[in-house]
Amino acid sequence: MSSTGQFRIEKDTLGEVKVPAYAYYGSQTQRAADNFQISGITLPRSFIRAQGIIKASAAQANMKLGELPDNIGRVIVQAAEEVIEGKWDHQFIVDVYQAGAGTSQNMNVNEIIGNRATELLGSSLDPSANDFRVHPHNHVNMSQSTNDTFPSALHIATVENISEQLLPAIERLVKELNVKSEEFNSIIKSGRTHLHDAVPMKLGQEFAGYTDTIRFVYENIKASLDPFYEIGLGGNAIGTVINTHPDYPQTVIQEINSRINYPFRQPVEMFSFMQNRNAALRMMSVLKELAVHLIKITSDLRLLSSGPRTGLAEISLPPFSLVQP
Repeated sequence: MSSTGQFRIEKDTLGEVKVPAYAYYGSQTQRAADNFQISGITLPRSFIRAQGIIKASAAQANMKLGELPDNIGRVIVQAAEEVIEGKWDHQFIVDVYQAGAGTSQNMNVNEIIGNRATELLGSSLDPSANDFRVHPHNHVNMSQSTNDTFPSALHIATVENISEQLLPAIERLVKELNVKSEEFNSIIKSGRTHLHDAVPMKLGQEFAGYTDTIRFVYENIKASLDPFYEIGLGGNAIGTVINTHPDYPQTVIQEINSRINYPFRQPVEMFSFMQNRNAALRMMSVLKELAVHLIKITSDLRLLSSGPRTGLAEISLPPFSLVQP
């Protein structure tokens, strides 16, 4: 293994790989970037953050259990926290469409953290320097597999995104719709079925229907979020918890909960977690329901505001403005 100009040459079981000299990622990431030139889209910031949380928590757990030397574990935690903060987002170069159940993405974060931790120990990224290196698999990925960390990162990212962004946004929408339903309660208009005149109704009643529709979906999203608190860390490759300390699964989840203050827990059935993405499928269905209702409401408003001379022109929509939360 040697360095050549703007590149360094890394060697793995498949042979030599040319990697940019500045890169914190290594041979596995470079191979994936070369092999999966599909969309040019990488995984989002929230997922990368979740990967950093898992790697930092795993290192903390392995140190507590005596599996990982403290001097190595501490620099892994420091490097992982830099990943959490977004410092190395530009180093995550693997396409979102990748084969292998996310193995390339898992190795991308392992290599970044391993090389950054190596640097924090005072060693060079140049593989020819013969310095001590923090190994991306043996150290950073200790007690882990793509098969348990990738879906766990998906769950963590989902919980954070929905709890901190989507649900508050829906709460604000429900509140504003309710305000409008009260404000418009004295306005009489025509009710319609299939665009034909039906019976008189209040515009406030129409908005009350919108309010309760979105409130109902809000409650369904909250209920669908609960299965995401199950994360199968420690299941390793297929759920057998092989090659891990017997206390690792519970310890690593405790570390995650103390780090981001959510009630994550072990799966009721580890093999089910490893085999299926039931929580994601359920949430996808509820989010589709939300999208359908939002399209229906906006289509109603567009129709009611059509005109002003040859359309319905029952309401007048004000010019768009970005409302800050």
